[in-house]
Amino acid sequence: MKKVVLAFSGGLDTSFCCIYLSKELGLEIHSVVVNTGGFSADELRAIEERAYALGVKSHSTIDETENYYRDTIKYLIFGNVLKNATYPLSVSAERVCQATAIANYAKKIGASCVAHGSTGAGNDQVRFDMIFNTLIPGVEIITPIRDLKLSREEEIAYLAKHGVEINAEKAKYSINKGLWGTSVGGAETLTSNKYLPETAWPTPVTSSEPQTVTIDFVKGEPVALNGDQVGAVKVIQQLQDLAQPYGIGRDIHVGDTIIGIKGRVGFEAAGPLIIIKAHHTLEKHTLTKWQLSWKDQISGFYGNYMHEGQMHDPVMRDMEAFLRSAQETVTGRVIIELHPYRFIVVGIESEHDLMSTKFGSYGEMNEGYTGDDVKGFAKIFGNQTIIWHKVNQGGTE
Repeated sequence: MKKVVLAFSGGLDTSFCCIYLSKELGLEIHSVVVNTGGFSADELRAIEERAYALGVKSHSTIDETENYYRDTIKYLIFGNVLKNATYPLSVSAERVCQATAIANYAKKIGASCVAHGSTGAGNDQVRFDMIFNTLIPGVEIITPIRDLKLSREEEIAYLAKHGVEINAEKAKYSINKGLWGTSVGGAETLTSNKYLPETAWPTPVTSSEPQTVTIDFVKGEPVALNGDQVGAVKVIQQLQDLAQPYGIGRDIHVGDTIIGIKGRVGFEAAGPLIIIKAHHTLEKHTLTKWQLSWKDQISGFYGNYMHEGQMHDPVMRDMEAFLRSAQETVTGRVIIELHPYRFIVVGIESEHDLMSTKFGSYGEMNEGYTGDDVKGFAKIFGNQTIIWHKVNQGGTE
């Protein structure tokens, strides 16, 4: 019997895949859940129990949380990456990590097939397929939901026919939780004019009293929350736990999919959005204008290429080298205030702060040059524009 490694979450799509791969294709199923920081121990146990109840031969949990941060999230922070100035790549970055781990697991157990529950309308199908084609080129890729063009209602009916009950109300929304945020998809996100209802958001709003938090960065990495040196992963998780109950970080992203259609997805990502804003503020104090300018250009490309699943292209390593280098002086503390549905970056403290009173105060005074220096500089700096206007007699009047 041929082995198939199934990327498994325990949700509707992957539950369907379990039954279909076994009953219709006669494959020996080895399910894998890749934890990228979104599952509790209890949730992982429930997923394992569900997998065995659906008839898998074996089930494995691969914890990639630290690797996910080290190889991916770290550079999204360095680059202040927000897709379309909105979305912190909560799912797209995660899928790259998961697909890579699944490919490596398939090689480890000698599977002849891999399967995933992506539909034919989204980005995940491209990310998974492309990474599998790159890392395990001889392994067959099976995608039942995409190939059969199934609706969620048809999946629920098929599972019921095979004795598997699915809560239809719960299945209305597709929830994907990871270290870098949670995505929410449902009927509203398939439209252009509807917002997700309060009940669709995984975290209810329960916090209302403002509070101040601090994040310490060392060379661009968040290492401490409120002075507690817990490391980057714990900072992200603990900040998320503190800020998400305020309703901070909820939004709907509208973007261009890899396959050329527009798509909408809801997300809640209080921790990522606060960290990116805090990090960017610290950078604006500690980097030169040309470092910031080139970072913006490189980060935009890096984020888009990451979103499209191209993490294994060597150009990504080249850009990561630049981003790492640019973080040498991005060390300091950022103070943030949390409020219902919003946050404020109060300011920063850093020994690398270029906004130093030793050199002057903007709009007030300076210590590094004289007024005569500025007169000469202004003439030289505008010299070519002055020449153009003289040659062309004032331009196009």
